[in-house]
Amino acid sequence: MKKCHLALEITHWVCSELDLPLQCEFSYDTQDPLAVTVVFDTEGVRPVTWALSRDLLADGMVARVGEGDVMLWPVLDLDGEPSSFCVRVGSTRKAVFEVPAEPVMTWLARTYDMVPRGTELDGVDWDEWAQLAE
Repeated sequence: MKKCHLALEITHWVCSELDLPLQCEFSYDTQDPLAVTVVFDTEGVRPVTWALSRDLLADGMVARVGEGDVMLWPVLDLDGEPSSFCVRVGSTRKAVFEVPAEPVMTWLARTYDMVPRGTELDGVDWDEWAQLAE
């Protein structure tokens, strides 16, 4: 089992004219190779944890993706390159966070070195799962 963490400061957009800095942590564990855990406000009294698809996170850094409770989209610089990306979570009460792209891209690359895209389910004993479903 391998784990990979990234702690960084992000921006919580309370409204279009009010943004607050927030500490955040991204975690990846090869025991759950399809998911990334994001903890918002790690230094706060009530940190909030969301589990996201690792591929959804990667795709959301370059294109608008997601639906329902989780949406992601890139924020491009003047050269058209992603400088950051936004994560919107929640259904009734939504929260929008802006995350710097470069450290997350570097961190995600490490997770894909650990478990390459498309190999997350290699080694799963499907016969065992089928027996559990009976």
